[in-house]
Amino acid sequence: MAQTDLALHTPLRANPAPLGLMGFGMTTILLNLHNAGFVPMGSAILAMGLLFGGIAQIIAGILEYGAGNTFGMTAFISYGAFWLTLVALIAMPHTGIVPASPPALVGSYLLLWGLFTFVLFLGTLRATRAHQVIFGTLVILFVLLGLGDLLAQPGLTVIAGYEGLICGLSAVYLAAAEILEAQFKCPVLPVGPYTPAAA
Repeated sequence: MAQTDLALHTPLRANPAPLGLMGFGMTTILLNLHNAGFVPMGSAILAMGLLFGGIAQIIAGILEYGAGNTFGMTAFISYGAFWLTLVALIAMPHTGIVPASPPALVGSYLLLWGLFTFVLFLGTLRATRAHQVIFGTLVILFVLLGLGDLLAQPGLTVIAGYEGLICGLSAVYLAAAEILEAQFKCPVLPVGPYTPAAA
């Protein structure tokens, strides 16, 4: 078989990042509409967290593993697991199986995720500005939410809600940029300069 024939029959791999980014971004927007006081907590947020923010992100992370992307795999699987644990933290006390976690424990949980996200933010220094905005605002979001619980300051949670909307929208923006670039075969939405890893 000629080399051109091999090229024609070589299956192309889709980019799983837009799926993970949309799962993260849209779920983050929905939750932070609640944190900002616009909507009450409800089944729409929990279902979104379970299926799109949780399971879909984990699927994207598994696909990133197949593509050899350590950063993408770690981020998507971890934040997919975050959404699953968050849904469990909210829903499980209503089953009567376990009591609700005290605010200090929830705050510590959120600050730990902030620490993890800061590590990933350092990784984005070798990525686009859009990646840096997503992870930088996510670090701030986790810190505000964690301190809001630890210090019993609901005002911080409201501020976090508005800040979280920026974080979620930035993830949706990057997902849109990657989808449109794949469709049109050229950059459509600017994402900032990309800094490649050192050789």
